[in-house]
Amino acid sequence: MSGYRSFVALGDSFTEGLNDPGTEGNFRGWADRVAERLAELDPEFRYANLAVRGKLIDQIVEHQVPAAVEIRPDLVSFCAGGNDLLRPGSDPDRMAKKLAGAVRDLRATGAEVLLFTGVDPRDTPIMRRARGTFAIFYLHVRSIAELYGCRLVDQWSMQGLRDWRAWSDDRLHMNEEGHRMVAAKVCEVLGVGSDDDWRRTWPPRDRVDPRLRRREDLRWVREHLGPWVVRRLSGRSSGDGLDPKRPVLKPLS
Repeated sequence: MSGYRSFVALGDSFTEGLNDPGTEGNFRGWADRVAERLAELDPEFRYANLAVRGKLIDQIVEHQVPAAVEIRPDLVSFCAGGNDLLRPGSDPDRMAKKLAGAVRDLRATGAEVLLFTGVDPRDTPIMRRARGTFAIFYLHVRSIAELYGCRLVDQWSMQGLRDWRAWSDDRLHMNEEGHRMVAAKVCEVLGVGSDDDWRRTWPPRDRVDPRLRRREDLRWVREHLGPWVVRRLSGRSSGDGLDPKRPVLKPLS
């Protein structure tokens, strides 16, 4: 028995599971993988995933957190802020205050709360320029976890996630291998174990010609980053009109 008979996952595309292919057109992702492990330990386990791609921290706090408070599960995961931090002028201090208030409300229900730092963006073109802003927010997340007695998943320390083989072509979302590693880390933090190891060491890669790398970076900007920026400038989101994939707390089967 894990002690967790119900789990609600809150957040954006990371928690929805992009780009880890699932069934029936949905994505699987780390949260589904963790839920599957918890279900193995308790036949009465129930799971809901309210995460929707593209959501900002204010939207998650306004819509998803009250739903989780009403459901009152044993375990709530809350990972948010990545979409905010990618926007010019983002304020990590204001974001942290929003997060702290939400965590306080969730903890008041008696739920165990799982928080996340993000991955170090030092190896990501464009995003590495905002590395200091990312670091400030994730230091706040650490402090909030300590203050409210939450469990913390530190992705910043997961060196295996700094390899591009853990990411999909858009460089913004993990692939199956990345989600598998995160799920293994979450299971370890929750004390339930798993068959996978988050301390993955990738085999050496052939050296890439710097000219080819630059061409790949330019293609990434054109095909992935550019459209993302256009959506943000126009006030649109990839999650507009989408509903959560598992809005109701229910068994996996």
